[in-house]
Amino acid sequence: MTSSLAIKLVIVVLLVLVVVSLFQALFVMLKGGDSSTRMSKHLGRRLAFSVAVMALLLALLATGVITPNARPY
Repeated sequence: MTSSLAIKLVIVVLLVLVVVSLFQALFVMLKGGDSSTRMSKHLGRRLAFSVAVMALLLALLATGVITPNARPY
């Protein structure tokens, strides 16, 4: 497995975890009751996964592993 494939896989897994955590919070919200702490836990996880994706992308950009597209059009 090449390193670029592993990096892409890690990013995709983190983004899937963001979506899963968002839907978990949605289901807790729709269920109702006194579940605000559980919903905030899921939303906090979503925020942590999003920060992890951004930190990983910034670290990869800083080390030169990935390069931005110079001409995006």
